[in-house]
Amino acid sequence: MRVLFLHDNFPAQYRHVATALGREGSHQVVFATHRKAGAIPGVRRIAFTPAREPGPAVHHYLRGLEGAVLNGQAVFRLCRALQAEGFEPDVICAHSGWGPALYVKDAFPKARLLGYFEWFYRAAGSDADFLDPSGMSDDDRCRIRTRNGPILLDLAACDRAISPTAFQRSQFPEGFRERIEVMHDGIDTAFFAPSPTPALRLPGIDLPADTPILTYATRGMEPYRGFPQFMRAAALLQRRRPDLHVVVVGEDRVAYGRKLPEGESWKQRMLDELPELDRERLHFTGLLPYAQYREVLRASWAHVYLTVPFVLSWGAMEAMSAGCAIVGSDTAPVREVMQDGHSALLVDFFSVEAIAEAADRLIADRALAGRLGAAARQTIVDAYALSDLLPRQLALLRETAEQS
Repeated sequence: MRVLFLHDNFPAQYRHVATALGREGSHQVVFATHRKAGAIPGVRRIAFTPAREPGPAVHHYLRGLEGAVLNGQAVFRLCRALQAEGFEPDVICAHSGWGPALYVKDAFPKARLLGYFEWFYRAAGSDADFLDPSGMSDDDRCRIRTRNGPILLDLAACDRAISPTAFQRSQFPEGFRERIEVMHDGIDTAFFAPSPTPALRLPGIDLPADTPILTYATRGMEPYRGFPQFMRAAALLQRRRPDLHVVVVGEDRVAYGRKLPEGESWKQRMLDELPELDRERLHFTGLLPYAQYREVLRASWAHVYLTVPFVLSWGAMEAMSAGCAIVGSDTAPVREVMQDGHSALLVDFFSVEAIAEAADRLIADRALAGRLGAAARQTIVDAYALSDLLPRQLALLRETAEQS
């Protein structure tokens, strides 16, 4: 089987399936990406670079669309180079939204296109107006609708389509939704498993197993993932519990939502707002290797995961798999995988006091924390385990390729 993966990042959602194909050794696998680093045995990574950035004179509604066209153009040229080498894929697996797949059916008309659809943008009743419903302007509404241009083009061109969760699939218009299958990437439950010795030892951090630890893990520290509310709740808990340590994993940046003015960050904003925080008991680790990140989850006494109605983080499900006792936001993507009182404590996204109270309850009641953590892990083992989902993904890929 000849497979072409397309994603701005590497290996992103295709980590496990690309690794499995590379390991089998009987396939030709090419991964086209913006990333110029990283490797998977048996997989050829090729970087594509747009000819230029979107032009400053382009209407601001169209900057994302022009960026997608430039990405698609770069990938089309790469496809022509692959053709010159004799590579013709049976199936193309493409992450939609940023343009890489726009013209691949023109380059490889016989190949089948399997699209990965993470999100459809909406101005109302979704992520865009959740934090500030009154702040949505008419200009914002028009701009957000236009962001779906590359996604709709991919939906029209693809032969099969998947989305990782039912909530994410539900964001797409009904006529398109019927074409999209729900298939999660899968969580490595053997790796993200509880540990019998949950002491936390990282560079600069040495906390024995009897130390209460409040944890938070995120791609970026920002309002979309409830970072301001978490920090305010952490400050409340530090005052109540003089032995509590707070560990924050992630980058000091905005991955989603509105960017801050140059030189500002939400981390610094919250530290300035909360001078009462005990910095000796507050640890920012930055991004961690997977093994160290897992140790943070294993050592957690209470783990906080907050999100607006948006893409569900892998980190939320990895924390569940590791047996964390979780305080989650009572929002649609979280409710799909966590049940209040059974596998987590779900609270109002905006209520700092409710977040602090729930975390305090888990820290105080270790039997409750154990029950919730065990139920959270069982949820992932039953429905999202990589060992079950990877064979399904490979079967879907093969079935799609056979139709080429």
